[in-house]
Amino acid sequence: MADVLIIGGGPAGLSAAIYVQRAGKQALVLEQLVVGGQIVNTPEVENYPGIKKISGFEFSMGLYEQASDLGAEIAYERASGICQNSDKTYTVKTESGKDFIAKAVIIATGAKNRQLGLEKEGFLIGKGVSYCATCDGAFFKGKDVAVNGGGNTALEDALFLTNYCNKVYIIHRRDQFRGEPGNLEAVKNKENIEFILNSTITELKGQDKLEAVVVKDKNTEEIREISVQGLFVAIGQEPDNKGFSDVVDLDNGGYVSADESCKTKDPGIFVAGDCRTKAVRQLTTAASDGAIAALAACTYIG
Repeated sequence: MADVLIIGGGPAGLSAAIYVQRAGKQALVLEQLVVGGQIVNTPEVENYPGIKKISGFEFSMGLYEQASDLGAEIAYERASGICQNSDKTYTVKTESGKDFIAKAVIIATGAKNRQLGLEKEGFLIGKGVSYCATCDGAFFKGKDVAVNGGGNTALEDALFLTNYCNKVYIIHRRDQFRGEPGNLEAVKNKENIEFILNSTITELKGQDKLEAVVVKDKNTEEIREISVQGLFVAIGQEPDNKGFSDVVDLDNGGYVSADESCKTKDPGIFVAGDCRTKAVRQLTTAASDGAIAALAACTYIG
């Protein structure tokens, strides 16, 4: 029996664990893979207040050690569902068949960036391939980069990157954008942005780091190699919340419906981090959500 069971050991989940322990309650974190979440793979973090520069691994280990030193427990399990018991506690089921019982639950499963599915993509993450322009854009000052996508995120990423980069290519598989007209107009007015439409990326080139992307025109089947030092993939994210759809509301994208209070429709279930409906998904907002959800859960327990 834990006071608060936290599903997910990323920045939101570990921040929640820290605040639960500091509130005098017992936190149990379920993590299916490695604590720290996606930030573990980020070579350098430079946008977290109070920390000038740190690797994603060091940042994650710092959170883990802080939570552990305070007494939080970690179990390496993948949660598959939540049900409420007659005594108003919750049972969290796992794929291994183990059940965990808690007085309150925080869902902090995060969201995975959709990948292109290309050879070398995984190897080149942090070596030219990125899924967060806000996080990594400054590392490409004066260089040529590409953004892949056609929604608001892609357009906003491209605009952001023009502040640092020599040239920004926007590669989109269609000739129309899903992004807002205002964003599209702003992009069109940037002299250092070039559109490559009706095209898909078919290959990433580079040995130790990204050197070029190969694109194919869907209409003419023309193949073109573009020399870039950075590729920002902005084709969406995928939350992993399907197993909880019977106890919380999910929006059309699969994110848990909740506002800044981090409360769901069930009074004893809370949500924190990238897996909830929100406009900004950054380390700072994940940590903030973790603190808010943890304190709300402790108040609920009483």
